[in-house]
Amino acid sequence: MKFDFILGGMLGAFIGALVLYIATKRRLDRLKLHQITQMERDEARQVLVKATEEECEQEIRDLRRSKLNRAEADVADEARRILLAAMQRITSQPMNDATATVVNLPSDEMKGRIIGREGRNIRTFEHGTGTTLMIDETPDSVLISCFDPVRREIARIALEALLRDGRIHPSSIEDEITRAEEEMHANVIDLGEGALHKLRLHNVHPEVVALLGKLHYRLSNNQNTLAHSVEVANLCALIASEIGLDPTIAKRAGLFHDLGKAANEEYVDSHAIVGAEIIKQHGEDARVVNAAAAHHQEVPAESAYAGLVMVADALSAVRPGARASSMDGFIQRVRSIEEIASALPGVSEAYAVQAGREVRVIVEPEVVDDEGARQLARTIRQRIEAELNYPGTIEITVIREQRYSETAV
Repeated sequence: MKFDFILGGMLGAFIGALVLYIATKRRLDRLKLHQITQMERDEARQVLVKATEEECEQEIRDLRRSKLNRAEADVADEARRILLAAMQRITSQPMNDATATVVNLPSDEMKGRIIGREGRNIRTFEHGTGTTLMIDETPDSVLISCFDPVRREIARIALEALLRDGRIHPSSIEDEITRAEEEMHANVIDLGEGALHKLRLHNVHPEVVALLGKLHYRLSNNQNTLAHSVEVANLCALIASEIGLDPTIAKRAGLFHDLGKAANEEYVDSHAIVGAEIIKQHGEDARVVNAAAAHHQEVPAESAYAGLVMVADALSAVRPGARASSMDGFIQRVRSIEEIASALPGVSEAYAVQAGREVRVIVEPEVVDDEGARQLARTIRQRIEAELNYPGTIEITVIREQRYSETAV
């Protein structure tokens, strides 16, 4: 009974408030109508025009927002389609792990002959090639060490020729090094011309052809730079044909974008600037020159070809297997990522996947709530950035899962 009385009182209060609201609104509407009727004709027209403008502006803003959102989604879908189509048409081999150059010997007795009396032979060889010969207890082999892959290859050719000839003394070493340098020059020309033939490109200056061939012996994170440049050229051409650009210009821009990596030490600028200067001196199209110079954003991009090279360069570099790091370093990096994530409270399991480019962290739902999971992802990101060196990016995914189960009998 008491409850009914209270409920009736609340209902009466609500009805009274509603009646008061309706009455007030009607008075305001009558007042506004009265104000309009008291206005001059021009003044009333201005009030109506202003009200209509405000209403139309809001509708236009809503329509514009809707159209822009739809357009952005369409552009993103088309970009994904173009990139997928280009990547599916490119076939490339994953790079093998790079190691120092090993030369096999017919017998261990050759080690003494390579060293020579009082070390004369090995000193002549190392001075002439700019490399270091590492001779140790490893049976029937020597190691050629040098930071410059071109010098290392010249040393390999010369040493193998000396071993075949059997005469190893300072004068024969100098002769074989000279012949190896000539053979190396012929090799780089063949490699450069082979790349141009593969891409069906013509009218390239001989100096540029030689630099292209040298890229075969340059590595970027153990990725063969000539193979990378050819791959970038193909990607640029395929994407250009999809978006209405000139595939030939795009192909040349992609092929020459890393040419500066093969330049001599006399150039002091970055490889992008140096490569652009070289191809500019030899009459390349201005769009190709700018694309090479701007692909690391060191100079402003002047055409769409620069952005095209940036995209293709990134695609070639980050694809799985493109740039192999040493196995030991890779394993240690993956373990470190998992250890950083597993050490935090509330984490039950952590797995590094996608070759260490992503870490998936599973938390205990009773210990970590949704906000805690977001904070945990930020903490892991900060620790990885502070404690590890890694190529590219690492995505952190925190998974908080609650499961309920019942058994029917």
